[in-house]
Amino acid sequence: MRNYTTQMDAARKGIVTPELEKVAEKEKMTVEELQKLVAEGKVAICANKNHTCLDPEGVGSMLRTKINVNLGVSRDCKDYDIEMEKVMSAVNLGAEAIMDLSSHGNTQPFRRKLTSECPVMIGTVPVYDSVIHYQRDLATLSAKDFVDVIRMHAEDGVDFVTLHCGITRKTIEQIKKHKRKMNIVSRGGSLVFAWMCMTGEENPFYEYYDEILDICEEYDVTISLGDACRPGCLADATDVCQIEELVRLGELTKRAWDHNVQVMVEGPGHVPLDQVAANMQVQKSICMGAPFYVLGPLVTDIAPGYDHITAAIGGAVAAMNGAAFLCYVTPAEHLALPNVDDVKQGIIASKIAAHAADIAKGVRGARDIDDKMGDARRKLDWEAQYACALDPDTARAIRDSRSPEDDHSDTCSMCGKFCAVRSMNKALAGEYIDIL
Repeated sequence: MRNYTTQMDAARKGIVTPELEKVAEKEKMTVEELQKLVAEGKVAICANKNHTCLDPEGVGSMLRTKINVNLGVSRDCKDYDIEMEKVMSAVNLGAEAIMDLSSHGNTQPFRRKLTSECPVMIGTVPVYDSVIHYQRDLATLSAKDFVDVIRMHAEDGVDFVTLHCGITRKTIEQIKKHKRKMNIVSRGGSLVFAWMCMTGEENPFYEYYDEILDICEEYDVTISLGDACRPGCLADATDVCQIEELVRLGELTKRAWDHNVQVMVEGPGHVPLDQVAANMQVQKSICMGAPFYVLGPLVTDIAPGYDHITAAIGGAVAAMNGAAFLCYVTPAEHLALPNVDDVKQGIIASKIAAHAADIAKGVRGARDIDDKMGDARRKLDWEAQYACALDPDTARAIRDSRSPEDDHSDTCSMCGKFCAVRSMNKALAGEYIDIL
């Protein structure tokens, strides 16, 4: 029988949960070290008590940087089997979280399938599902309707929910006054904004925040405080709308912690490279070290088809400066729903960014695999190199498709017998070095 409500409540009571013990082992930390961070809110272990197949992970700037993958069906792409194929591909490639952003059809069976079969963290954005669940236009929904959908997602086993609690009726005037180039690009944020405009009422996720906290505490659901005013282009980065919302998210973080509810805070968006580190520091200060979950950041606006690279550049700098969680971006960003290959490309790019940042900030054991790769390359041990690779199949396929001639099969076809590693190995062993 659980004698605690949430992972944060357990940590504050000195209770070592199975999830905390597992995460500590993965992060090469002592239970005591991790427990303190969870109690303070600097690490979130997103673990709904109804997600029984979960292999738990911790999210925090001092831990390994985690990757989230957005998936889900839409009106134009509504094959749940294909989405499930993407889910399993993402898990196999090392994603630590899946966000189901489905916006069409009966979403509950797919969501329940995820929380009954998928071992990684599952997140949702309940405001999307509200229109779909009730099959009614946005303006006809009540605040109670939105809150009831949050409860349904919590009961279904979702580990974290993105809630756009930080925009209020004041935001409507700000958006009109400051004339941003891209206005609001957050899908959930735009729905909340539209609902407020049409009904004249306050943001229900802000107005009924205490009731929402009671639900999240009951099921141990982590709140991911959505950044409705994240910049959608470089021109809007770090403007008054973004920062004013962030200040409110800091206040909401404190209120959640007072309920023992874990929090992550979502961040920008499109940000010039020279502003990324500053954004991380501002968030860390305003939100008291709560884990930062960044969407990109994308450091230029002109690379549709290659935005997985754009985001990986920003993601590496963000994570190196304190971001804990990277939301992947695929080559299809801004263009289409990603297919299976897009998902793979997005995950690999984000994993590279996350790993590079972990090495830079000195996460325990982060560089071990790189050192093994160095040894394997010095020995020209190709099987050992594949074993160290982030994507062994692709590495093997490239070498096999352009293999070297038999008389220098220990090298690759780039340098052949001019290979520096081969020459040095032979020279240091006192052997003759044949080139021709």
